Amino acid sequence: MIDAIRHISIFDPDLFAGKRVDVIGAGAIGSRVILALAKLGISNIHVWDFDTVAAHNIANQVFGNDDVGKLKVDAVAELVERQTGTVITKHPVKVEGGEPLGPVVFVLPDTMDSRKTIFEKSLRYRPSVALMIEVRMGTDNGRVYAINPCEPAQVKYWEGTLYTDAEAEVSACGTALSVGATADVLSGLATWYLIRWFAYASGVADTQAPEWSTIIGLRPNNMLVGAI
Repeated sequence: MIDAIRHISIFDPDLFAGKRVDVIGAGAIGSRVILALAKLGISNIHVWDFDTVAAHNIANQVFGNDDVGKLKVDAVAELVERQTGTVITKHPVKVEGGEPLGPVVFVLPDTMDSRKTIFEKSLRYRPSVALMIEVRMGTDNGRVYAINPCEPAQVKYWEGTLYTDAEAEVSACGTALSVGATADVLSGLATWYLIRWFAYASGVADTQAPEWSTIIGLRPNNMLVGAI
């Protein structure tokens, strides 16, 4: 059980009242978001990932050497329960679209194609979903999107930001590039979108509705954070 006294004025888990949060993808961003949600005191966390922990994941995800070979959902569940006492619900499958999801969904899979499929089949104009948070990460840059998938203007905006997997940043060998420090920044921003959305939606704080996206660049001597 998390003692939330240090952040209860910003986010009160009792007021969140057991709302379900789904995290699709337990990689560089997702593994950090899952742990952050549990440390906020959120208890009803569902995690979707069919992949296993590989040695190259240790550098940029929350896993350790002892986790190599385990399913990511199992490894992150063990970590979360050890650190917070929270037992997450594990779904060791690939999300194809159509799966039942809760009111808050973090969309954090490996590919842009997966994002499009999940959005079209499970989120777009689904009244049961109130908030989608989606993150894209490069080596030293990233974008965090937070929209209501039932609002036409927000849907149109987000769909206009999509690009193909061929346009994504990859290494010389064709694999996705990922830096742990960048994932730390983006996962924190993603979690903050949930905090701000809940404060606004529940009326527990005098706050404006969160912007739809935040764009960051982290190159030395040229750092920027911009909201749209």
